[in-house]
Amino acid sequence: MRSKKVIITCAVTGSVHTPSMSPYLPYRPEDIAAQSIEAAEAGASILHLHARDPENGRPTADPAVFMRFLPVIKQACDAVINISTGGSSLMTLDDRLEAALSAEPEMCSLNMGSMNFGLYPALDRPREWQHDWEPQLLEATRSTLFKNTFADIEGILKRLGEGCGTRFEFECYDVGHLYTLAHFRDRGLVSGPLFIQFVFGVLGGIGADPENLVHMKRIADKLFGDDYRFSVLAAGRHQMPMITMAATMGGSVRVGLEDSLYDGRELAQSNAAQVRRIRAILEGLSLEVATPEEARAMLALKGGDRVAF
Repeated sequence: MRSKKVIITCAVTGSVHTPSMSPYLPYRPEDIAAQSIEAAEAGASILHLHARDPENGRPTADPAVFMRFLPVIKQACDAVINISTGGSSLMTLDDRLEAALSAEPEMCSLNMGSMNFGLYPALDRPREWQHDWEPQLLEATRSTLFKNTFADIEGILKRLGEGCGTRFEFECYDVGHLYTLAHFRDRGLVSGPLFIQFVFGVLGGIGADPENLVHMKRIADKLFGDDYRFSVLAAGRHQMPMITMAATMGGSVRVGLEDSLYDGRELAQSNAAQVRRIRAILEGLSLEVATPEEARAMLALKGGDRVAF
């Protein structure tokens, strides 16, 4: 029987938002560490982490940058650390995997298909850019593909899953991605309990409509039965409504400045602000938040003592 406790994942800093979009977006290693620890203290069971160049905030996959904050976070809190294998659509696959292969974390994200990943509409809002790379990165998403082929996915499952004992947050941006995951399950390359992140509201993926959440869950139930847990990530203004709906349907939730820069109508001043907001909503619905140890048990993770940092 599935635990009714809700896992809160906090995506602290990703490759989507740039420093010019919010002064509160952490990109220096010490700021990523501080905001991660604060989010864990606020109730996040899992911390989903990218890295940034500490000089200019540009997304980076350099393991040396990750190692400036991963050990600090591990020593200060018990949260599960989940390293991105998505990185940026402008990175090579080897670049995207380098930090995870070095760190051998308990969890990694894994995107379940190639897709258009459109960030360029953010250019329509006038702002003063701090760095030349920021508008260039956004514009590049108009003509680049976020590549995650069957061969890419299989390689990640073998190199990180079989090789490092890492388990995955399977990021599904559309219904077809669920069938791709079922394909790898049927081949024996993944096994339960699966942790599936339904992703809504990214241009190129499924829209952030309540009907789509119901449909995604219906298909996941059909494909995976009781052998999975789902969580919901919704971009921008859709974040809180969609994840609240997910929680009422028995799912878990993801917050964080990677997904939305706001706390209500104001810019979120930290990742922890979003964690505290969703935790208050969950507790108001008489739902319990999972501790990191409970999340480890629910997802069959290897434990924080078996990582390489």
